[in-house]
Amino acid sequence: MKAAVSTRYGPPAVVRVVDVPAPAIGADDVLVRVRVATVNRTDCGFRAGQPVIVRAFSGVMRPRAHVLGSEFAGVVEAVGAAVTSFAVGDRVFGYAEDQWGAHAEYLAIPAAGPIAAIPANVTFEQAAASTEASHYALASLRKARVRTGHDVLVNGATGAIGSAAVQLLAAVEVTVTAVCDGAHADLVRGLGAYRVIDRTVEDFTQDRHSYDVVFDAVSKSTFGRCRSLLRPGGTYASTDLGPWGQNVALSLVTPLLSTWLLDGKTGLLPLPPTYDQALVQYFGRLLETGRFSPVIDRSYPLDQIVEAYEYVETGQKIGNVLLRVGDPAAH
Repeated sequence: MKAAVSTRYGPPAVVRVVDVPAPAIGADDVLVRVRVATVNRTDCGFRAGQPVIVRAFSGVMRPRAHVLGSEFAGVVEAVGAAVTSFAVGDRVFGYAEDQWGAHAEYLAIPAAGPIAAIPANVTFEQAAASTEASHYALASLRKARVRTGHDVLVNGATGAIGSAAVQLLAAVEVTVTAVCDGAHADLVRGLGAYRVIDRTVEDFTQDRHSYDVVFDAVSKSTFGRCRSLLRPGGTYASTDLGPWGQNVALSLVTPLLSTWLLDGKTGLLPLPPTYDQALVQYFGRLLETGRFSPVIDRSYPLDQIVEAYEYVETGQKIGNVLLRVGDPAAH
């Protein structure tokens, strides 16, 4: 099979599309013929080995996983002898960050793992981009205890995580203020934002409105700058460590100071969220009902994965970047 392989850390050019053996499956596994995958910030970090902390998970000197890619959508090619939950020909999608391998024509994954059936009214493209960014957003919002009736500001509302957050919040009737480039205001309003702040003409941290939660999608700002936006007892949440890893320290310090110095305002620790089959099924239901549809920027064929990485690393993508591994029109 063809796969995008990298055996050392480095820039996008370390990735080569070559022929490798297809993965073998055990009795409890499913072999998926991948149609569509994504290239995302997590792939970039693990490919580059940056920030250095990722090497604690990926390998200190060289990457343990030579084929990256965490999100996938495709068709079941084969099932292990003990598998009854999936059959050959099923359309499936899922998330495989623990094992990677979606940047290849075939992926082996446990049938009880983070994989689920694609609803009939959902495309491979929608399904493929529905798990990575959205599960980071969902985990942070749940940890911040966002609930119906809250006012939440989302900074970075056009990225994969931010655009997912806007939709997830709108689905539970939260009033969303989105911060983004004004050129994309109509897009984020369409996702469910009640109000849009154009970051190119206005410093959102000077906004006179106050919020229950500020969700700084990828830590483009800081707790210190956003603190004045929070109501007493409000929460600053992010999926990233922040400049110099400060979100880790703030998550430990702010709860101690919040009751007498910070009006109850706190920052949350951006721990890696957990995921399982139930979570993938949850996103499948959101896709099926139309309450969530990942924003797609552009797509690249597998043999242009280097260009896909280069584009993602410009920081200018809107939503998700797809990787066409097989023919999405094929079933």
